[in-house]
Amino acid sequence: MVKNQFGIKDLENLSNVKAHTIRIWEKRYNLLEPDRTDTNIRKYDLENLKKLLNIAYLYNSGHKISKLASLDSRQIQALIKESINELDSEYMLNIFKSAMFEFDGELFDTTIEKLLEKKSFGEIFAEVFVPLLNEMGILWHAGTIDPSHEHFVSEKIKHSIIQHSIKQKENASEKNDQVFALYLPYQEIHEIGLLYANYELISAGFTTIFLGANIPLDSLKYVLKTRTKVIFVTYFTVRPEKDNLETYVNEFQNEVSSKEPSELWVLGRKVGRKVGKKMKNTENIKFFKDLKEFTDQVKSLTNV
Repeated sequence: MVKNQFGIKDLENLSNVKAHTIRIWEKRYNLLEPDRTDTNIRKYDLENLKKLLNIAYLYNSGHKISKLASLDSRQIQALIKESINELDSEYMLNIFKSAMFEFDGELFDTTIEKLLEKKSFGEIFAEVFVPLLNEMGILWHAGTIDPSHEHFVSEKIKHSIIQHSIKQKENASEKNDQVFALYLPYQEIHEIGLLYANYELISAGFTTIFLGANIPLDSLKYVLKTRTKVIFVTYFTVRPEKDNLETYVNEFQNEVSSKEPSELWVLGRKVGRKVGKKMKNTENIKFFKDLKEFTDQVKSLTNV
């Protein structure tokens, strides 16, 4: 069942305001109006959550809680409009959270459009989407949000990346001498990082072949039957296990690169530069500690 009521710990996780502070604000200023269970446990509805997110944003911006507590919702919104500087990322994160809990796709999309008036899509991804996704993971593990909330946010972000990739492809002039094939390893289904890597490559003018999730290594050889000079790009979020990274790289060398020498670029939280340094025979393997390092590498190729 999707949540429409929240415990005080949920509010703490979502707003980053300590439960102890929330209780003080309630007692001293009547800031929120929770329901109580038969055992006197506080339960907060969505309106309480949204109010706390707005109050927390304004409080962190320097406003006194005593003043904020005296304002109605219209006055709070007016003060937020005065306080926001160049579409503040923290406030936008709160809007996306509200859209998530109400499954409001229109609010999600219009917020992105508003951000695009001031920021590039790459800036939005780095400054808003990455922190939002990181927070969604923490909230899901804490039991604060339902999997449906996380899936809603993930699918909206994926759709946005795909839309902007299409726009970039329409406007970019391709450098056909270099092809990138993007895939996720077998049993890996988390596509957002790979989709964004695809966006950056398309934006730089490169030809890409997007294979998507859950691809066995053996399948990559079919790409090499039709293309030469391929750089494979993959993203490790949960697969392969860290203990199996070197095995995976060795299998790539034997099953893919031995027949047609190819590079493998590896991103994701499962890997980093240190991992690559520990492995042997990885001259054709590049490990990227984050997406920024990857985009810098892509940009360097456009200057060659």
